[in-house]
Amino acid sequence: MALRLINAHGASPGTTLMVDGEAYTVKSNDISKTGKHGASKCRIEAVGVFSGKKKIIAVPGHERFDVPMVEKRKAQVLSISDDKASVMDLESFETIDMAYIEELKGQLKVEQQVEYWDIEGKKVIMRVF
Repeated sequence: MALRLINAHGASPGTTLMVDGEAYTVKSNDISKTGKHGASKCRIEAVGVFSGKKKIIAVPGHERFDVPMVEKRKAQVLSISDDKASVMDLESFETIDMAYIEELKGQLKVEQQVEYWDIEGKKVIMRVF
């Protein structure tokens, strides 16, 4: 479910966009001027929220993108495996198994509070408190 739609001109740094069904965070947006024979173009550099991969998107300025609802919630770590962690949501007390970003690999500990993001049904641990 998209929160709203924005034009490529409105994709400022820090905005989260849905591109090819995956969430990306905009790092920069270079906008060319309109010319005599055409519309303006946007060159958007973005980084995948879940994959961490860089993507460069070149589109016309009137191209529209979905801006997803990013739900940020707190949880407590129950157990940790190689690439997933079992956490308990601190509001609903449900237990969820979810992945975590690569930067947190050595920082996660049992009984530690973390922040996880829920974007379009995908959940990932993003930060340690």
